[in-house]
Amino acid sequence: MKKILIIDDDARNIYALRLVLKARGFEVLTAVDAPAGLQVLRDEKDVHVVLMDMMMPEMDGYEALSIMRNDPALEAIPVIAVTAQAMVGDREKCLAAGANGYVSKPIDVDVLLELLGQQ
Repeated sequence: MKKILIIDDDARNIYALRLVLKARGFEVLTAVDAPAGLQVLRDEKDVHVVLMDMMMPEMDGYEALSIMRNDPALEAIPVIAVTAQAMVGDREKCLAAGANGYVSKPIDVDVLLELLGQQ
């Protein structure tokens, strides 16, 4: 079973994603901000993929991605960037920051599952 970590500051997004992913057989961990998410990654050694909200207070997804990509223990974990900022260039910005995939809100479950299948 693939273990997924959702890092998002909006409890409604976490709730909806968790329901969909659990129904598809994924084990789901959650964190309400980037520092907590990074701690979960350090504590849980078998997280298969991270769904990272890119726009969070305190520490955004870009900063968290930078920390992950510069930490030998976390650098290989795939990250799918999740953002409501579906503007021209956002996908490229997320991928350039180190994300392995990109999905915009509201999340198209089929697109997300396709991305997860590639991880």
